[in-house]
Amino acid sequence: MLLRRVGEAIGKFKMIRDGDRVAVAVSGGKDSVTLLEALLLLQKRSPARFTVCAFTVEQGKFLRPVAPLGDYMKARGVSWTYFHDAPSFRLLEEQPDHGCDLCSRYRRRAVYEIARGLGANVIAFGHTADDFCEALLRNTLFTGRISALPPVAYSRERDFRLVRPLVYVSEEITTAYAAQKQFPLIPCGCSQRTGAVRRSLRDYLAQLKQEYPHVLENILSAMGKLDTSRLLDTRFLALDGDTVETGEPDLLPILSPAGE
Repeated sequence: MLLRRVGEAIGKFKMIRDGDRVAVAVSGGKDSVTLLEALLLLQKRSPARFTVCAFTVEQGKFLRPVAPLGDYMKARGVSWTYFHDAPSFRLLEEQPDHGCDLCSRYRRRAVYEIARGLGANVIAFGHTADDFCEALLRNTLFTGRISALPPVAYSRERDFRLVRPLVYVSEEITTAYAAQKQFPLIPCGCSQRTGAVRRSLRDYLAQLKQEYPHVLENILSAMGKLDTSRLLDTRFLALDGDTVETGEPDLLPILSPAGE
């Protein structure tokens, strides 16, 4: 199931192409290590020829030594870069209570620097289906925008393609796979400092999944089937009676039992 869903995402969104060098951002958690393993397996059967390397950014927040992760990389024959980001350590000393946004900005700079040194043109991140759904809810409820995470994006200078091949993979799958393979996971202190909004949304999604097992699949499907004529963006509404081309067939209104 894991490889099928990763392969589906890669093919649908053209994430990896012939000749690519893919640098996997390995945080030490179950999702990113599972992604690395999936790409190594797909590399052997994919019609596109691509190479895989990995890197880990040390920002001073790991709760265990990273040596076991290095041993795993060596055993798998993966070229792995362990990058000690000095600016992040200074940030930790000078602003110990800094927020996630600032930390993320420092990490992004380091990621580009590392990928450039590795000669990679693709950077793969381990965001799962849960992360996509959580982002959609967070942006809708708290920023007033209907948006989530892009499966494929580009750096500002367009020198890197940023991909998220786990878009169709739930955290239940990565958790089970990591446990089965006994990956040497390195927890990060940030995972224990999840903000109130993110924690609330994760708990809400977890509760929904227990009651409705296919809710993640439905949310992901909704992201790919926008009915823009039934939203409030005036760019897509026929306010003057003109037809707005949406690329979708006409839909009949869904009525409530009372006919409202």
